[in-house]
Amino acid sequence: MVAAATSAAASVAPVAYGRRESFARRLLRNRSFVIGAVLVGVIVLAALLAGVLSPFDPLKGNFRARMAAPSFTYWMGTDHFGRDILSRILHGARVSLQIGFAVALVTGLLGVIIGAASGYFRRLDGPIMRLMDAFMAFPSIILAIAISSVLGASVTNVIIALSIAATPHTARIVRASVIVVREMEYVEAARALGASHMRILMRHILANSLAPLVVRMTYVFAVAILNEAVLSYIGVGPPPPTPTFGAIIANGRDFIVAAPWITMAPGLTVLVCVLGLNLLGDGLRDVLDPRMRVAAR
Repeated sequence: MVAAATSAAASVAPVAYGRRESFARRLLRNRSFVIGAVLVGVIVLAALLAGVLSPFDPLKGNFRARMAAPSFTYWMGTDHFGRDILSRILHGARVSLQIGFAVALVTGLLGVIIGAASGYFRRLDGPIMRLMDAFMAFPSIILAIAISSVLGASVTNVIIALSIAATPHTARIVRASVIVVREMEYVEAARALGASHMRILMRHILANSLAPLVVRMTYVFAVAILNEAVLSYIGVGPPPPTPTFGAIIANGRDFIVAAPWITMAPGLTVLVCVLGLNLLGDGLRDVLDPRMRVAAR
């Protein structure tokens, strides 16, 4: 019996390894995923090493170098306080990425809980979805601005506001996947064998319906970075002197003619962040969605 179990494990292991290798190979063959991963990886690495890569203190000004044009000393120029734009972007990327990741994580957890409850328990579907529809009646950025204005300007409140604004759409995506999976035969079989609702949800339904959520989280990450820049630009984001993309752009809006580099550099950084995350999400969608793979063939 021990020999049979050993041979069975040996026969299963190559299959599982082959599946993982095949998935990784499909990801590496996907051009959108590779380009997005490179862009996001470079920005994340720069943010993590901001303390090492920053040539100057992002909060310390030099009035002798106010609004200095890009040069070998100040690669991206300085703002009206003489602060180095490159140093502020590197440290701002750390704050903006932290906010984006936290929003994606909180939105994913809330979306799974709300969407799974609504999609699996039919009695809860109507009330929960009507509440989500009420939130979705407002544009997400308007809702985030309103919530952030009420709560006050801070990193935590920005995360709360953006998470509340992004959760309804995420919950609807999870609900749609759960509704499809709950009617599958293996779910009916588990229910007939007496499995609890929690076991069915965790082991059979959510485990087979989270692929759209993974793609959705890359989109939420990108939108959170973009919306955080909007909130900081209008003054309801993280308070000064915290460097964020939106705060740096806002500092240069009055000098856009005399010193356009103050707004162009962080604006291009936001563009690269959002582009990289969108390409990453497109690549994951192409690999995880079987219909996309069939179409590619």
